[in-house]
Amino acid sequence: MTSSPAFNRIHQLLDRNVALRGGETAVIDSDGRQVDWREYSAISEGYAELMTRGGVRPGDRVLIVAENCLSVAASIFGASRIGAWAVPVNARMAPHELDRIMSHADPAMVIFTSQVSKEAAAHADHCSAASVATGAGHVHVLWRDRTSEEVMEEGPGGVAVLLYTTGTTGDPKGVMLSHGNLLYAAKASAELRDLGPGDRVYGALPLTHVFGLASMLMASAHAGATVQLAARFSPAALYQALLDGVTVLPAVPQMHALLMAYAVENGHEKLDSAVLRYVSSGAAPLDPAWKRKAEGFYGIALQNGYGMTESTAGVSGTRNPRGLADISVGPALPGVEIALDESMGGEPGVGEVLTRGPHVMKGYFRNPSETAKAVSAEGWLRTGDLGKIDEKQYLHIVGRCKELIIRGGFNVYPPEVEAALNDHPAVVQSAVIGRRGEGGNEDILAFVQVTQPGVVQVSELKEFVAGRLSNYKRPSRIFLVEALPASATGKILKHRLLSHFADLLEAPAEV
Repeated sequence: MTSSPAFNRIHQLLDRNVALRGGETAVIDSDGRQVDWREYSAISEGYAELMTRGGVRPGDRVLIVAENCLSVAASIFGASRIGAWAVPVNARMAPHELDRIMSHADPAMVIFTSQVSKEAAAHADHCSAASVATGAGHVHVLWRDRTSEEVMEEGPGGVAVLLYTTGTTGDPKGVMLSHGNLLYAAKASAELRDLGPGDRVYGALPLTHVFGLASMLMASAHAGATVQLAARFSPAALYQALLDGVTVLPAVPQMHALLMAYAVENGHEKLDSAVLRYVSSGAAPLDPAWKRKAEGFYGIALQNGYGMTESTAGVSGTRNPRGLADISVGPALPGVEIALDESMGGEPGVGEVLTRGPHVMKGYFRNPSETAKAVSAEGWLRTGDLGKIDEKQYLHIVGRCKELIIRGGFNVYPPEVEAALNDHPAVVQSAVIGRRGEGGNEDILAFVQVTQPGVVQVSELKEFVAGRLSNYKRPSRIFLVEALPASATGKILKHRLLSHFADLLEAPAEV
């Protein structure tokens, strides 16, 4: 990797760009407003001042209930300026999901991007937050009395961002990503994509998730590239942006599939862009036929990669020419080690993917036991994914040790969905699995054992869980069954669900 200044904190990326290219466009906001690097930096300083006035101290958490906009980006860098931890969370969470994270993170301040998100506005109203004008527009703010403080660690080892994932138990887990983690990811992602000041990166990936945060926002700031933010994904808006000058498109398979469908519906078999030069797909495996279709549409190679929240997004990535049949996730990124624990694989050459390097998280917030399970004393992160390594040292992901479902680029853990279903009084137990659909996206299938036939309808269960789960966590299909396949000990045999209920899967979906 090429040399760069030895930064200690992520906001220094903005400061460098102010010095090098202050008047060039840094961000195109979700409302179309363009700001240059000087404005971007000044707005982040304004957020830092707002936090300080509200009593936020180094080591405090600042929760950002958000959809993509300039306020999210500027407040993340603003928190860095005062040594606070930014905690971006998806505004489309259900109220009780947000309450659980707020209780765990114990933030001193909560920012709601109410100007661009009706869900954020609803959360703000629920919390009686105050409207505040900032350089990025109006937001709502709630100041809180935190019950405890964290000691701020100086230098790149200090926590910059706390990202929440739902653990396999269904409980929130806060992944502590350091300034060093994010600075590494910014540089690695930028260099993998050959990002530079002349690029415009399309930013529909949520900044509340690691793919968008690290590989899009931080990479653009490292390279001095423009990021064009989209509060919500729209295939029509993306199609127009690709015609209007976007050069780099990081996305998940569902976004690509919806874009191609939109183009075909409007009479376009291929994209006609003279400047688009890099397209990537992450967060789900690639299918060879789908990859060929996407490359035919874009007219350039479709790149792939692998990572997770705990690895600050990046572990490996491809730089393939168009038409190559390779559907691996590529070789390890510079400075990253990959190994396999074959005791978990069940067959020669296959094992749980382990990784070590500057991308590995500091740990889970206030959860040393789970941290110890995930990261060994030698620094190896257990990913929970099964993989193999080919003769070129390219990593191939072949399955999962855990039950994680990836839907639309978001992580969905079955225990959380099962817990929501099991809360219904007519439900005995449930089993939730993912089934790969078109473009690598996964459908969420829920098999629900009820107390007796006819006591509850599928429509009632869908309405029941809608108030308990974010939209992307809700089951694609719910099947009402008399019993679930189980072992002699009563353990549900999830690997048998698809074959056991094959007749139900073939039947038309109930609404």
